Amino acid sequence: MQKPPLKILLCAPRGFCAGVVRAIDAVEEALRRFGPPVYVRHEIVHNRYVVEDLKRKGAIFVDELDEVPSTDAPVIFSAHGVPKSVPAEAQRRHLLAIDATCPLVTKVHREAEIHHRRGRTVILIGHAGHPEVIGTMGQLPAGAVILVETLEDVARLAPPADAPLAYVSQTTLSVDDTREIIEALQQRFPAVHAPHKEDICYATTNRQEAVKRVAPLVDAMIVVGSQNSSNSQRLREVAERAGCRVSQLLLRSADIDWALFGAIGSLGITAGASAPEVLVEEMIDAFAARYQVSVETVSTADESVFFPLPRRLRDEAPPPAGVTR
Repeated sequence: MQKPPLKILLCAPRGFCAGVVRAIDAVEEALRRFGPPVYVRHEIVHNRYVVEDLKRKGAIFVDELDEVPSTDAPVIFSAHGVPKSVPAEAQRRHLLAIDATCPLVTKVHREAEIHHRRGRTVILIGHAGHPEVIGTMGQLPAGAVILVETLEDVARLAPPADAPLAYVSQTTLSVDDTREIIEALQQRFPAVHAPHKEDICYATTNRQEAVKRVAPLVDAMIVVGSQNSSNSQRLREVAERAGCRVSQLLLRSADIDWALFGAIGSLGITAGASAPEVLVEEMIDAFAARYQVSVETVSTADESVFFPLPRRLRDEAPPPAGVTR
């Protein structure tokens, strides 16, 4: 039987951002320099495929530092950032700590600290329990940051009387949702201090813009990424709001529900900032097995951002052969 035609619109930019590339490269460079094991606190990025690949190479993932034995092996902090208590604990235990926090997350940390030093109450727009939010709140003393997730949270805000206010945000949020929350904050608190530069990162913004362009043009949309990836979840929501009747967040081609995708004429595909391109290619191959596919790339921005490796992996030479660390 002749395969039915399927037009695939491939979003660009998609997939790995500069912060994710830096974090993964940090683990691989540490493995190259020091050999396995290399310990990593939390998932280095939110993608199970990436994590399993690094495990096979010798990375050991832990939830907290108390799972790391007394060792001279490197301990890497994930791209999402960590509370100040984590590097302090690593220093107390004399661990070789390497901070792979995305520089754009570090920017938010520094903003929050500056606001706090200037006597401002800091409002953090973000999702409770996300590692990035935990890390940002952990830059300041307990109670110094107020977390808001929704417009209803803004309406209920009761900051200290006469306290100057400032806001920062998680870097991987929906651009449109965050804009609404910021507008509500500014309406209630006209003097609230805004970030010097937008906190939502360039990669999140660019990927959402590409989805907005493609989603109204296709019958279905696949976002390649993990369920625990905030930026990937936001891409699926953006596709849905842009009018795409079927929008799914899937990690692998084996996750495709063909009952949903079995009778379409056009398909949009993008990938979250922590999803490797090999998984996008796997998705295309799965549809090519059932359809006569044609692929067109829809590009909305060019990305040339690059972040160097953490300083310890740039400056510290690997030990000579046969010499222990």
